[in-house]
Amino acid sequence: MSGLRERKKRATREALSWEAVRLAAERGLENVLVEDIAAAAGVSPRTFNNYFASKYEAIVWREVDRIVQIGDILRGRPPDEPFWESIEHAVLAIYNVEGTETPPSAEWTEGVRRFVSSPSLAAEFLKADAVMTRALAEAIADRLGMDVDRDMYPSVVAGSVAAARAVAQTQWINADPPVALGPLIREALGYLVRGGEP
Repeated sequence: MSGLRERKKRATREALSWEAVRLAAERGLENVLVEDIAAAAGVSPRTFNNYFASKYEAIVWREVDRIVQIGDILRGRPPDEPFWESIEHAVLAIYNVEGTETPPSAEWTEGVRRFVSSPSLAAEFLKADAVMTRALAEAIADRLGMDVDRDMYPSVVAGSVAAARAVAQTQWINADPPVALGPLIREALGYLVRGGEP
């Protein structure tokens, strides 16, 4: 029963976060209220507040969740798989680059570009970056049998992966015409996997 409850809670969190992103892209961040997000997800504002402290947190949650999922996948990779292959598999599994991703519309990327550049969202992204890097570093440390608080390597790798992802996302947001995100993630991550060779 608790498993079903957790799945329902996760589905609600995902729905709220997605609606926050969608509405911010369509209307502009300043024109979206918590009440709008809750209504679009089919829940009450009170329910929204049980999951997120603000619309900004709801928007950023999607990226935090992706990194947590990458860490979970990394922990589950075969123990004898080369480390960087495991990293690549985990990241690409989340960003769906198996040829099924299509470019978004120009209106969508323009809407995303507008709201991610909002100063109101910047502080939330900064907080999220710290959480994401730590979560991935912990997964890397688990994978390698290291101590995330004593060994620098897991945090260095996590920061590098986060930087590659951020650069790819920036390129995706600014691409004209729009392009799919997945192949950009693959390309950026490839520089790390190949040891920095272009």
